[in-house]
Amino acid sequence: MKEKIVHQAIALFLQYGFKSVTIDDIAIKMSVSKKTIYAHFTKKEALVEFCVMQHFDVVIDKILSISKHSKDPIIELYQIKKEALNHLSNEKNSPAYQLQKYYASIYEKLKEKEFLVLGNMFSKSIQKGIETGLFRSDLDIDFVTRIFFNGIRGIQNVELFPIEEYKIDKLLINFSEYHLRAICTQVGIEKLNNYKKELNI
Repeated sequence: MKEKIVHQAIALFLQYGFKSVTIDDIAIKMSVSKKTIYAHFTKKEALVEFCVMQHFDVVIDKILSISKHSKDPIIELYQIKKEALNHLSNEKNSPAYQLQKYYASIYEKLKEKEFLVLGNMFSKSIQKGIETGLFRSDLDIDFVTRIFFNGIRGIQNVELFPIEEYKIDKLLINFSEYHLRAICTQVGIEKLNNYKKELNI
């Protein structure tokens, strides 16, 4: 039953947002009593956190697969951006917005887990870029990795970039290019410019 609750809750949270969906909504959708749900999750926040972390694992698997199969670190970043946009939006009922706004402690835990899981992947990607001559050889990999994560989280900050004024897809494109132009060699810049033309970025 717990798996069924989580499966249904994730579907509703992704569609309507974490704040918007109530335990009543989930119970009605499943044709069960609220008591059944509370037998597995003592409060809504516990259910939200469990769902967030479980869905995160699914998204991470996709990102790690993209990283593994990308032909170089430059196109990898744009492919990951494309995947990220499947889970982000500028709407106030979006899960990312509501999680940040109404479940700040869970959002902070998610950020910590994200860095732990993806930090190593990005470090390897930077190292590969250096070895293939796309990224500058004098980069401090740990520093660049942390700055990149800080920037990605920064553009999702709804206080810094209000959703009424800034579109997340444009922010991700602008930040990706800003990041790459800071670390690319001339060869890398030329490849970046070619990808922008090919992909119409």
